[in-house]
Amino acid sequence: MLKQKVAVFVDVQNIYYTCKQAFNRSFNYRRLIAELNDEYDIVSATAFAIAPQDDGQTKFQDALKYMGFNVKTKPYIQRSDGSAKGDWDVGITIDVLDAAPRVDKVILLSGDGDFDLLLKRVRTIGCETCVISVNTLTAKSLIDQCDHYRAICPQFLL
Repeated sequence: MLKQKVAVFVDVQNIYYTCKQAFNRSFNYRRLIAELNDEYDIVSATAFAIAPQDDGQTKFQDALKYMGFNVKTKPYIQRSDGSAKGDWDVGITIDVLDAAPRVDKVILLSGDGDFDLLLKRVRTIGCETCVISVNTLTAKSLIDQCDHYRAICPQFLL
């Protein structure tokens, strides 16, 4: 039986902070990739992260690369007014729109409601969408716009 072709996109900061807030644990990317490989033909897997600032982050990102993720990083910007910027929303959006015509399904790991319009658009071009996130910290609008929703549960935590 042919497996669906999928592209996986991870909003690393969102998954890290929501798993810490909801469960006080880290997400198990190795388990995710193993389960997705059993179910799908993974065409691409991209993790969007903040540039490493210490050995722990470097080791984590190296582990993601070893698992098959293309890791994209950008610097965390601390503004003079004390505010900070370090999100990948535009980058994720561009990459999802580029991949969607070439796969059967886009899998997004994020609970960020800013992606609801993206998923709505992806669905109009005939590509299925799936969101994987912490249910209690996920925007309802995002869940409403995806074809399939999977809540992160303890089996996906370290």
